[in-house]
Amino acid sequence: MMHRLALGILPLLLAAPLAAQSASVELPYEQFTLDNGLTVVLHRDASTPNITTNVWYHVGSAHERPGRTGFAHLFEHIMFEGSANVPRGKIDEWFEEVGGSPNGSTTRDRTNYHQTFGSNALDMALFIESDRMGYLLEAMSPSTVDIQRDVVKNERRQNYDNRPYGLAGQTIAETIYPASHPYFWPVIGYMDDLSAASYEDVTDFFERFYAPNNASLVISGDIDFAEARALVEKWFAEIPEGAAVPELNAQPVLLDEERRVALEDRVQLPRLYMAWTTPAAYAEGDAEMAALARLLAGGRNSRLYRRLVYDLQIADDVAAFQRSGKLGSDFTLLATARGGHTLEELATVIDEEIERLRSEPPSAREVQRIVNEYETGFLEEMERIDRKADRMNEYLFYTGTPDYFQQDLDRFRGLTPESLSAAAREHLHPTHRVILSVVPRGQTELAMPGSRLIPDENLADSPGAR
Repeated sequence: MMHRLALGILPLLLAAPLAAQSASVELPYEQFTLDNGLTVVLHRDASTPNITTNVWYHVGSAHERPGRTGFAHLFEHIMFEGSANVPRGKIDEWFEEVGGSPNGSTTRDRTNYHQTFGSNALDMALFIESDRMGYLLEAMSPSTVDIQRDVVKNERRQNYDNRPYGLAGQTIAETIYPASHPYFWPVIGYMDDLSAASYEDVTDFFERFYAPNNASLVISGDIDFAEARALVEKWFAEIPEGAAVPELNAQPVLLDEERRVALEDRVQLPRLYMAWTTPAAYAEGDAEMAALARLLAGGRNSRLYRRLVYDLQIADDVAAFQRSGKLGSDFTLLATARGGHTLEELATVIDEEIERLRSEPPSAREVQRIVNEYETGFLEEMERIDRKADRMNEYLFYTGTPDYFQQDLDRFRGLTPESLSAAAREHLHPTHRVILSVVPRGQTELAMPGSRLIPDENLADSPGAR
């Protein structure tokens, strides 16, 4: 067992600008591991009479295999359908009775399940979480899987296949990563794979990955450490340990050329995407890339927003983000052309701004603005027990410790104009990237020159759409 008490709770003096610049982030927590391998982190915050439970299963779409994708996200839905001792439909109902609203999410690396509720309901919450961890398959049936399979397929149609620009992210990943790489396929999976999966495929996936030794539980809020630990042991200790899950590995992907592709879509305006491979989550350079996303396209004060939208008025919008992952990350920048303007115009300005960053460090004022924005958001999150719980699970998963708050904040406090410029030189190479053009149907001439058109069978209204 590891037990640490903070010397002082973080003073959240958000009313004063940059009050946090000298503040240290220290949270009281207790960490222990059950005999079955479940890692548990307890954090007490009695500022409100509420508790959050947050479970991370260390399985995401990256743990699937070609031809059998979408399983992690499918279980995000199935896990709310009831288990051996929790009747179907009762999870939402029981949490609503104690002021809770259960939810979950899936990424390439992990799946999580979380809820916040009144502090008198921890026993019930842990009973529900333990029952679906240990006894889900006793209540699951082929019809249950088929119902949720149809829900997921409909979600895919709504959010990918039939949404304007909805296939852009999938296309970028398929262009960056080789087909054998765990980040090649979309988190939601391919339609054909979801249809082809047998009931045995689905149950096998659960048995391999949804065991206590492949999970971590964080309980945050108005708790007593001893009582919370006793309840965890009461509900989870009897669940048997699963087979060891091998560490997922993949060779780093480094683009050594520019890959241009184009999609026809039901859109009115063409949109340009540029994407690069970047450092993994919490690795050196990850914070710099997140900061460069803000500097280039993070709001109306960003460089590209000012130039493309305000000054030149050739774009309707612009955005950038660093999608960080355990096996590597990708940095994406996008802009939608205003009517009468071309993607080449957008690309020219974007390249100018990137080259400017590569050759000339940004001003200290720009960097300080980004640090201030991040720090303010970070400290605001620390006022919420649900966000602290998820952060602790995230830190545990990516760094090996739930108490990475100070180090995380220091990553951004340590940014300098020179470090951002160096990151741009290293990772935003002008030709080692993917350029995607999404253009209106029948107007492929609007795509960037030299683009390879993605075949029609990948488009939303085609019979074989994925």
